[in-house]
Amino acid sequence: MLEDIVHNVPRARHAVLLSADGLPRGATEGLAEKEVRTISAAMAGMQSLSRATAHFAGPEEDRQWNQTIIEFSHGWSFLIGAGQGAYLAAAAAPDVDMQQISFRMHRLVARLGNNLTSPPRVNTEEDAGTRASGPPRRENAGSSGFVLADLDQVIADVRGARHAVLLGADGLPRGATSGLNRDLADTISAAMTGIHAYSRVTSQFAGVLEGAEWRQTVIEFQHGWIFLIAAGTGAFLAAAAEHDCDIEEFTTRLHEVIPKLTTPAGPGEGAGHA
Repeated sequence: MLEDIVHNVPRARHAVLLSADGLPRGATEGLAEKEVRTISAAMAGMQSLSRATAHFAGPEEDRQWNQTIIEFSHGWSFLIGAGQGAYLAAAAAPDVDMQQISFRMHRLVARLGNNLTSPPRVNTEEDAGTRASGPPRRENAGSSGFVLADLDQVIADVRGARHAVLLGADGLPRGATSGLNRDLADTISAAMTGIHAYSRVTSQFAGVLEGAEWRQTVIEFQHGWIFLIAAGTGAFLAAAAEHDCDIEEFTTRLHEVIPKLTTPAGPGEGAGHA
């Protein structure tokens, strides 16, 4: 059944069914066993971290995770739920029809039903409660030097935009929008650093290309979106928006503001970094 995706979606490359604890349940032909194990572990870890960031996308009670999409210069990786305690990952070339592969993946999940899914190995009610509460939220962002005015302007200009954090490769925030306190920015930065690391592990799953680059990871929830975008050497930009936000406008504005955030300020100028 997994072969349905690669046989019927032009430019699709691979598909893997995995359990929530990172164990492979099946894979399409062409992937070595070691690769399948690596992809399964990375996707499970990334999905777990993705769920932990749900509160960043918004305070709504329904924080159901929908999917995670990773973009590379040489292809895409997709991750969706496949029943209780199981997930379906697929990889495709850069020019794949996004709607078609999404349709095939969801249709496969419907066909799988409960036959190949795995029961959860954790207390789901306790886990859901933890995710619903999330870290404490405060409106004060802390010291003025931590607030990035250029990011604040993007959030103010784009309807449905919520928050943004600039972070370094060390997992520490360099600055954030004024709606975030320092503690929450620290938490999100740490989680996003892990998501970036897991994303990079899936590079060969998306395809083999020398010099391939990770571009972004997009996490969709029932109540909103989270974007993790490359922001130059050793820096990343994490941003959140409501589900009905104009995603194209938001991501365009984020890419436009990145050079302003990562260019060192001259003597006497306000750096805007923490």
